[in-house]
Amino acid sequence: MAVLITGGAGYIGSHMVHALSDAGEACVVLDDLSTGSREALPEGVPLVVGDVGDQALVRRLAASYGVDAVAHFAARIVAPESVADPVGYYVANTGRTLALLGAVRDAGVRRFIFSSTAAVYGVSPPTPTREDAPLAPASPYGASKMMSERILADVAAAHGIEFVTLRYFNVAGADPLLRTGQRLPGATNLITVAIRAALGLNRGLEVYGTNLPTPDGTGVRDYIHVRDLANAHVAALGHLRAGGRSLTLNCGYGWGYSVRDVIASVKRVSGVDFPVTARPARPGDPYVSIADAGAIREALGWRPERADLDLIVGDALRFEQRWRANETRRPAKARRRAG
Repeated sequence: MAVLITGGAGYIGSHMVHALSDAGEACVVLDDLSTGSREALPEGVPLVVGDVGDQALVRRLAASYGVDAVAHFAARIVAPESVADPVGYYVANTGRTLALLGAVRDAGVRRFIFSSTAAVYGVSPPTPTREDAPLAPASPYGASKMMSERILADVAAAHGIEFVTLRYFNVAGADPLLRTGQRLPGATNLITVAIRAALGLNRGLEVYGTNLPTPDGTGVRDYIHVRDLANAHVAALGHLRAGGRSLTLNCGYGWGYSVRDVIASVKRVSGVDFPVTARPARPGDPYVSIADAGAIREALGWRPERADLDLIVGDALRFEQRWRANETRRPAKARRRAG
């Protein structure tokens, strides 16, 4: 048996690959390397460079590797970008998920783990947000994931597929052993951007919204360590292999930190001050986004191991430092080829 991991050379997907490899699980990665990296993968894990929407390719991989489960991470994920390019997002996220599910059905694979997002809840969900909260995505990104969730549920019901959909809140951090982390040069998540400001890679940090109806005027988010998130996927796989029913679950800790909290943590952990500039709030950004995380703990027995802001920041900082140092030492030609 093997797990097919789409987008497995990317940030979150590569952490699941490492978690599965650590557990002795066989897996194969399908990634077009548009945002992923070969260097993110453990040695010996097969990487097939290709399109997750290529149904013939997916069917061949399922047969060749004895795939019994699929974990689908491949997607475009920047909400503001999706507003400018809705067609691209619906094609990449919804269209390719539909094509992938068709191939999964044809190949007889009956277990599917789907990477979704808290963006399906929109800008003003009840807080903390339960899985049965109304879905009201405020961007094509969130809508593309919501549509994919519905397609998955319909295909699963028609063809005997069991699935776990995991709705991520704010993912951050890096592998504690520094084997993989955030490599994307244009990463937009706050912790990465703040760390790069501390390292002098960005010209300070811009904060969007400082007069919001929150305790300190800045947005509040539920940050989950990427290793804890990877472990949630491994637990979801175990649930499905044990004959568990289909589930949709939030992935978060159940508490939040403000933008000012994150900035203070990055400055504290790095020991570096950096300039912060206030900007107007961006339309569509929720003021507060915190998961009700009770269901995942109960259904999967999942328990986070790195639920501390300074720990999340510290792992991300150490990975960024090591990755930058390694990139600097590599020959220029090799760096260009990797990008």
